Amino acid sequence: MYQFFVEPEQIRETEVIIAGSDVNHIKNVLRMRKGEKVRISDNAGRDLYCEIGSIEDTRIMLTIIKEAEGTEPSLAITLFQGLPKGDKMELVIQKAVELGVSEIIPVAMKNCVVKLDEKRAQAKQARWQAIAESAAKQSKRSIIPTVGMPLGFAQAAEYAKKLDWRILPYENQRGIAHTREVFGRIQKGCSVGIFIGPEGGYDSTEIALVKEDMEMVSLGNRILRTETAGLCALSMLMYAVED
Repeated sequence: MYQFFVEPEQIRETEVIIAGSDVNHIKNVLRMRKGEKVRISDNAGRDLYCEIGSIEDTRIMLTIIKEAEGTEPSLAITLFQGLPKGDKMELVIQKAVELGVSEIIPVAMKNCVVKLDEKRAQAKQARWQAIAESAAKQSKRSIIPTVGMPLGFAQAAEYAKKLDWRILPYENQRGIAHTREVFGRIQKGCSVGIFIGPEGGYDSTEIALVKEDMEMVSLGNRILRTETAGLCALSMLMYAVED
């Protein structure tokens, strides 16, 4: 069943109106017809099963069948991802959205190879947000996670202070038992930030900046690639907290 997002005002008492680019996608790409079922989310926590009632030139009318069960995790997780090389960020965003992340903040760290000026950063952010939306539809998320503009490490650390937990997997940290203990103390309903370094790892000054404010954990004895580490941490955290 295909998933689409609408604004809350597009949902009426018994019907939903789809407008914009999704009309062309439904009509000409998916070639859907009257009577087919779709899943609708309003990006604010409401999920519905609907049936296509009519297909018009500029809008599609859906009949609401029933409320659908939400798919959001019990944690609000922000992934602070050190900017990786090439198109690795696209993979990280896609998979992190599938795993349940709420927000992704790209972080320009000292050992990042990638350097983005304002114009390139804006173009990247727009593409990254589109990838997040596509992944949210595919994985039947109830919200579209946001991908922010890149921040410097100090900015990201300051931004994370509003969160209940700040987790930093670090290659020099040893002992998976400590990781289990930390994740075991995180309760449902908490907000959690996970910091992931770039290919070159963290600079010692970055670790010194946050070592008193973040939980340093290990993801095991092997060195993980930057595009693997965040997904590993997300999976471990979901396993520890979700029912």
